[in-house]
Amino acid sequence: MKLFSVKSLMGVAVAVGMMATGAVAQDMQFFRIGTGGTAGTYYPIGGLIANAISSPPGSRACDEGGSCGVPGLIATAVASNGSVGNVNSINGGTLESGFSQSDVAYWAQTGTGLWEGEPAVEKLRLIANLYPESIHLVARKDAGIASVADLKGKRVSLDEPGSGTLVDAKIILEAFGMSEDDITAEYLKPDQAADRMRDGAMDAFFFVGGYPAGAIAELASQHDVILVPITGPEIDAMRADYSFFATDNFPAGTYNGQEADVPTISVGAQLVTSADLSDDLIYGITQSMFNSTTQALLGAGHAKGRYITLENAVQGAGIPFHPGAEKFYREAGVLQ
Repeated sequence: MKLFSVKSLMGVAVAVGMMATGAVAQDMQFFRIGTGGTAGTYYPIGGLIANAISSPPGSRACDEGGSCGVPGLIATAVASNGSVGNVNSINGGTLESGFSQSDVAYWAQTGTGLWEGEPAVEKLRLIANLYPESIHLVARKDAGIASVADLKGKRVSLDEPGSGTLVDAKIILEAFGMSEDDITAEYLKPDQAADRMRDGAMDAFFFVGGYPAGAIAELASQHDVILVPITGPEIDAMRADYSFFATDNFPAGTYNGQEADVPTISVGAQLVTSADLSDDLIYGITQSMFNSTTQALLGAGHAKGRYITLENAVQGAGIPFHPGAEKFYREAGVLQ
């Protein structure tokens, strides 16, 4: 895993320069954020958060127009396989934090669902709920797929092993009485699945993430594709068993050629960490995420950034908050 970015090396150079001139150098601390594939939503949002919470040694103070991050902190967004991989890396100590779907975080922390039969990741803790992640089911317009039920016998990518998308895709198939045996299943990242769809070798693929997703937007601008509705009595029954799913909707025009709203379901995107990290560090990171400067940057930086608000941060937690984050939210008055 690449641990040091160009930004990190720049921070080191600044610190060394300060010491050489006799200035008092700040303690430096590195903070890795596991995201997802570079074509999804986790990666760009992770980059925005990493920039916002960083304040390398020698940076100007926040009130002087500089960084409003944690003094001495250098955060980097790391591309990864997504939710499951991030949780495992946090548990193993190779990441300080990461993005996870709310369902995956709940299963991991409680040792249920996907983690049944495996040791629970009991030290997994929540920093913030971020935004809703919409479940995309993208199909070639000429593939004859108008509903989930029409996937039977088709070539369908369920996303790669270790991703939350794969878990949710299996649950959705099961709701319609299907399994991987009823389709020609492939396990590809969304950009890889999109490439195969361009070549006519893929009928449909699942992706869980905030919209608009880069790989899907690019595909829709070049080829005739549709978003398949994920709705109906089968989904209603599924949601009774899996309460972390919420009803959702792709507004008309989200992707090229989409002339009407398309109903779907969603899960929450969360920033999680380990109980092993210090309360002071996580308090500072949480405080940095929700100051007015960061909020403006998040809102301007990505369509989903405007959902990352203090009020939304404590919704649908599912797992315990890290004590540092909890302290901040209680002081802010959004958590009782």
